[in-house]
Amino acid sequence: MAESTRIKSEQEQFWEGEFGSTYTVRNAVQPEQRTKFFGQILKLAPGVQSVCELGANKGHNLLAIHSLNPEIQLTGLELNPNALAELKSHAGLEGVQGSIQTFNPNRLFDLVYTCGVLIHLNPDDLTAAYQKMCQLSNRYILINEYYNPSPVELGYRGHEGKLFKRDFGGEFWDANEGQVKLVDYGFLWQRVEPSWDNSTWWLFEKI
Repeated sequence: MAESTRIKSEQEQFWEGEFGSTYTVRNAVQPEQRTKFFGQILKLAPGVQSVCELGANKGHNLLAIHSLNPEIQLTGLELNPNALAELKSHAGLEGVQGSIQTFNPNRLFDLVYTCGVLIHLNPDDLTAAYQKMCQLSNRYILINEYYNPSPVELGYRGHEGKLFKRDFGGEFWDANEGQVKLVDYGFLWQRVEPSWDNSTWWLFEKI
């Protein structure tokens, strides 16, 4: 389907609109709360000089990376215009409005990642999203999402069809079979990592 005639998914419209703007205000994560995790990732992924976060919100994760290494080129893709405006207000961050489904930059990135974004995508779009993430990456792909061994939908602040848990890492691996290898994986336990929400992460490297 041509891009000009593509109809946005229900989930894209939801996050682009008022609920997404409200989420941006409610989301009070500070960049310094995320430096420990991204410092660990950068050690596991040496040589990264460019990073793209898909679904970057107002940029707290990218700012954490910037504080660790100001020389890394940082790009954030964000669907919601209010979140994007805040992201773009920070020096050292490039902001692009759009969704994973429509993002087609004219460059690749050393590290492409999501944090709590695939859980909100229309499940029908996931396979294409996994392939897009691999295509956008020169070397590394990081996925940090809610895990469940089988797909399950949860209610989200009174809304249906907006939050899903599944084996995102395993599905990504299967969707890009023969193209990536697993570097490491882990669990961000909220009890000891208060800025994270009991999420599972996987780091892959292209073969």
